Amino acid sequence: MFVERAVNLLHEAAYGTLATHSAILPGYPYATVVPYVPDEAHRPVVCISALAEHTKNLLADSRVSLSVLQPEATDIQTARRLTVVGEAEQFEPSQAFLAHYLRYEPGAERQLALDFMFFRLNTMRVRFIEGLGRMGWLDKADLDAVGQLSGETEATLVREVSRVVPAGVSVLGIDCYGLDYVAGAFRKRFRFPTQPLLPETILNTALNAATGLS
Repeated sequence: MFVERAVNLLHEAAYGTLATHSAILPGYPYATVVPYVPDEAHRPVVCISALAEHTKNLLADSRVSLSVLQPEATDIQTARRLTVVGEAEQFEPSQAFLAHYLRYEPGAERQLALDFMFFRLNTMRVRFIEGLGRMGWLDKADLDAVGQLSGETEATLVREVSRVVPAGVSVLGIDCYGLDYVAGAFRKRFRFPTQPLLPETILNTALNAATGLS
């Protein structure tokens, strides 16, 4: 389904272009590339410095968009891409989410001792483009209906699956649609054949897939 393919792209990409409303140039957008990590509701979360221009912009005006491109795309016109439109909300992460975030972005641990803060993008709409002539909008209701796992459930799944993956493979995260991992220096995603899976069926599917990850 359309929404499932959009969710998978959000997990496949590690970076996006964040567009905020400029505080020093009113009326003009300010765009910058940032790493992000999807949370349990598949909302992009960014961890950014209080000194950054886009952080000042967000604190003045929370309206934001994030543009994401299919990793390693060579032809932009046929590549999968999407734009999340919504409002950024500063929050204090739970221990479960902080562990989740740091699996994806381990370099952020040293930043947290400085002035970095977390913002989640509360999504209003998503524009998803799969290629020439294949595009459409997803509303908040579409996104609210996607399969979700609690942080505690995901942490348990990651521990179990990490025990059986081949050497050189690290599990980053697991959700109802797939498994994110790193093999060597490359971040990858294994999409579950049936999507979304119910929480009680994910473990067996992930364990069966884990031994073949490369």
